[in-house]
Amino acid sequence: MQTIQPIDTEQASAEVKRLLETARAEYGRIPNMMRAMAQSTAALDAYLRFGGALSGGTLDPKFREQIALAVSQANGCEYALAAHTAFAGRLGVTGEEILASRQAWSNNKKTAAGLRFARDMVVKSGDGLGKDLRSLRQAGYSDGEIVEIIASVALNIYANYFNLVAKTDIDFPKVALDLKAA
Repeated sequence: MQTIQPIDTEQASAEVKRLLETARAEYGRIPNMMRAMAQSTAALDAYLRFGGALSGGTLDPKFREQIALAVSQANGCEYALAAHTAFAGRLGVTGEEILASRQAWSNNKKTAAGLRFARDMVVKSGDGLGKDLRSLRQAGYSDGEIVEIIASVALNIYANYFNLVAKTDIDFPKVALDLKAA
């Protein structure tokens, strides 16, 4: 049962309604996570702004979704796995690539290095990543891209933790959590 209830949009403030409409424009609908996150105008606004800022960065949207899949799998967040599987599919990420991303793997060596780094940030709580950082640079990532990977991981950790605590009702096609990959 959901522990943080979605906001009643009819009773919402004008600012919350504006933020939820921003979410609708971005995602084609208002996901349950954002309806629940709207219990705090500041938290929803921060989430949307952070995501919006990263969408203007240098990382490819498909790669950002692959990072979200790797992070969500590592955190065991079924809501985010379902959402990001749907979002990745809309961007043309194949089913095989989605499953590989969840395992922090790709046929593309640069993508694989980025996904391993993202997963390892979660698993190692951001500590002891010197070898991973060298691997990223050897794969061809610039310092700016590395910073954006770190930011993408942080945004997804926030969303994952929110959904794990809120027990957000999944409003996307469900995806089974791979317990071997978590």
